[in-house]
This record gives sequence, C-alpha cells and structure tokens, in this order.
Amino acid sequence: MEILGGPLFGVAGAGESHGPAISTTVFGCPPGTWIERSRVQHFLDRRRPGSNKLGTPRREDDKVIFLSGLYSDDHERLLAGPKLSLEMGELSLQTQAYEAGYSTGEPIAAIVLSAAKRSADYEQFSGQQGEVRPGHTDLVKHYQSSGHVDVRGGGRSSYRSTISDVIGGSIARTVLHEHFNTHIFSSICQVGPLRARKSLVDRIADLCSPDGSLAPEAAQALEKELAGADLYSVDGDFISDAAALIAQTRKAKDSLGSAVEVVAVNVPALVGAPLYDSLKIRLMGSLGGLHAVQSCEIGSGNAVAERLGSENNDPIRMSGYASNNHGGLLGGITTGTPLVCRVSFKPTSTIALTQQSVRKDFTEIDFELRKGRHDPCLGVRAGVTLESRLAIELLNGVLARQANLIDPDQFKLF
Repeated sequence: MEILGGPLFGVAGAGESHGPAISTTVFGCPPGTWIERSRVQHFLDRRRPGSNKLGTPRREDDKVIFLSGLYSDDHERLLAGPKLSLEMGELSLQTQAYEAGYSTGEPIAAIVLSAAKRSADYEQFSGQQGEVRPGHTDLVKHYQSSGHVDVRGGGRSSYRSTISDVIGGSIARTVLHEHFNTHIFSSICQVGPLRARKSLVDRIADLCSPDGSLAPEAAQALEKELAGADLYSVDGDFISDAAALIAQTRKAKDSLGSAVEVVAVNVPALVGAPLYDSLKIRLMGSLGGLHAVQSCEIGSGNAVAERLGSENNDPIRMSGYASNNHGGLLGGITTGTPLVCRVSFKPTSTIALTQQSVRKDFTEIDFELRKGRHDPCLGVRAGVTLESRLAIELLNGVLARQANLIDPDQFKLF
C-alpha cells in the first residue's frame, strides 16, 4: 500500500493515466477546517497538462469532485458542486457533489475524471514484444506486474497520478494557513545549464518582517508575481532564457533537466523528530521520491561540503537565528525559520531521438518514439506538486507534535 504522509495526515490515490479517473482519499484532516473546492481547483489548475505552453501539449480540464468528508448546515452551498450522473441501460442515476463545507474529521474522498486520451499512441509498448523507453519504467513495471501493466500514458507511473498529491496538499496547506499563516512557494531555479541569479530564498527574505514572518499582503503579492510569469520563477531574465532553451530543445526532439526551489514560511517550530521519523527524512523521501527527481537538498545543500563550521553555523540571538544555512531544520526538527529545499529533476525520459534499447523480451533495438505528448522539461509543472508534498509532511508532523501535548479538557463529554 502506498500512502503519502501518514500516519496522522495522509493521502492515498488510485488510477492510471488513461483510466476513467484519478481517485483520492485524504485522511486525518482536523474537523472544522473550511474547505472550498475552488481553492483546491486553483492548485490543480497549476498542475494540469496544458496549463503552460512550455509543458506537454496534452490538455486536461482536471476538475475536482468532492464526495465525502465535508458538511455544512448551509446545504445549498454544500451541494453546489458538480452534478454526477450514471447511465446503465435503462437505469439513470444523478447526484450532487460537494462545493464547500467544514471537514468532519472523516476521510475526504475526491475524483478527477480523465478525458484527453490517445491510447493508440502507446501500442508500441504493449506486450512481450513491446518496446522499452530508455530511462522510463517500462521494463521494470512490465516484469513487476507479470506483464499486466497498463502501458497507456505510463499507467500508474504517469505524472497524472500526482493529482492526488495536489488535492491532499491543498487541504494540508489550508489547515497550516488557518492555524499558522504558513505559505509555501516554489520557483524554477535551473533549466539545463542555465541557472537563475535571483533565488526564491532571497526574494522571500526581502519581503519578510524583521522577525522573519511573512505578512499576508506580501505573500499574495509574491503569488501573483509567480503566477503571472511564463515560468514559475522569481528571476525574469532567467525565465526568458529558459523559455527559449526549452523551445529550442523541444524542436530538437530532446529534453532538459531542471531544478526547483521550494520554500515554506511562517513555519511552526518544534515539528519533527530527531532520528528515524525526522522531518528531514520525510521531506527528502517525499520530495526526492517524486517522478524523475534525482536529488533533494535542505538549506544550503551540497554547498556545505566545502565550508568550515565557522562559516556554516547560523548565529543565534535572543530574536532567533541570524541566518538560515540549516534550511529550517536542525536534528530533523523545525526551528521556525523558512523551510528551504532544492529538488533536481532528470531530463524527461520520453524523447523522439533514436536511442539504443530493447523489447520487453530483451531483443536489442534502435528505439524510435512513434507518437506521444510529453513535457520537454519536468520542472515546468512540478512546483505545485513539490509544494503539496511539503505541506502534507509538515501537517503530519504538526499533528504528531500535538499528539504529545495532552490537554484533559479535550477529553470531556459533559
């Protein structure tokens, strides 16, 4: 069983790229949290195919439908969600999904229907004679499933499965924002050999108050700035150069690696554990385990290897930490300073150039992609998924911390 986060707040998903739908179950949302479908849809719109001209040409509406876990005495608003219908012969059933309501503490179930399917594009990967894409999961998934893997669009290995990540992460960030005013941002900082000169960390530092907190107005301004750019990045000059390189690489039938910064601000302190369940382990595993990610760095990351302790240690005063080389985590526990991660993606595996490969029976071939619609650079759409995974792990840690603080007043009925 695969669960993202957990055990206190977690997300379980199901569904394949070209299947009828992606289904999601979110468990552990504290009761009384106001959830609006439109807010979750906002984050799904950032993730969906076709949302950026530099990404995949595949287009999906990706409209989320909530089926359980929400309630409000205002039934008109609660039941203002999308209409659902089922036709089976002469049988016709209709019902109304949820639009907005308070979480009940029960599992929140959601589905997103799939529409943009071109399953015939993947016939060359079917069966024992199916061809294997270098760098892809085709070979290992074929033998792991005893030959019964769904090859259409990559099946469960498709980036489409991250719909569940974003739904769960949207709910997690709603809880974190309500209680701590936590905001989570991402910014593409590298595409191929091009590196951004302006960093998200520095941009946020400029916007924060002297106590290190980020005001709602500043957070909204940064969100608007990022949303208005061709790429989710705080460096305008880098965006122009990166966009040109991505377009050039797509024309050359190749792909590019990339890196994305992820930063959370107004982070609650003292979340995490010192060893086997540290938040550092969870973030490195969750962010590092996303499709095509090859590395996840915390704070100053790889740069610390060439420093002296006197250079890397963050000075501490009565007001807090004077710098943030530790990236918001010490001993796997949050310090309240911004959580800083940098995630690197390999180039998209599916490309149109001829490559040496095999069929699934290990017959050697010169592989040539016949059809398909793929992202030339995975970092273009990945930011919101990374933000979501961070939110899920952070909220799970917050609930674990809360579980250690027993309040007898919470255990009374009368």
